[in-house]
Amino acid sequence: MLGLLSYATLSTAAPAYVAQPNDLPPPAYNIAAQRSGIPPDILFAVALQESGISIRGQRLPWPWTLNIAGRAHYFASYNEACLSLRSSLVMHPAFRIDAGLTQINLGHQRRFYREPCELLHPRKNLEVAATLLSEQHRSGEDWLMAAGRFHRPAGGPRANRYQRHLRRHLGKLKQPEGNRP
Repeated sequence: MLGLLSYATLSTAAPAYVAQPNDLPPPAYNIAAQRSGIPPDILFAVALQESGISIRGQRLPWPWTLNIAGRAHYFASYNEACLSLRSSLVMHPAFRIDAGLTQINLGHQRRFYREPCELLHPRKNLEVAATLLSEQHRSGEDWLMAAGRFHRPAGGPRANRYQRHLRRHLGKLKQPEGNRP
């Protein structure tokens, strides 16, 4: 079971801007990455790690994903996710809620939105994540290090584990098209 949605629902509800097998990363990732000066494959790998689900046999980021107090929830639409986000904010502190493709934390990243549901819009979410990744990057450093700090600014074992997950996603992206899962 995938949070609030079944696999069948997700397979048929996949919006047009969800990645297609021949289009990885999708154009929205390339645009957000280019604006912030980061590699698009890093941004896509972050989204795969943060909100990835299996759709039609392929792992893809899902835009209407919430993590509420440590539990992932997947929704069929923006409206459903937004309604749940608003009600969750009544019951949980913003620091316990992550939203969207790249799971932006509502408490730590308040400077990026006026209304929390903005983070459920894929382009907005990707722009925020690309900005955060760019801010975490240090000159001459591997982008995976910046991505580790995106996940865990303090670094350490959790950031290292996150980097390993992203490396795995990047390896799959670099496989020839016929060999991709």
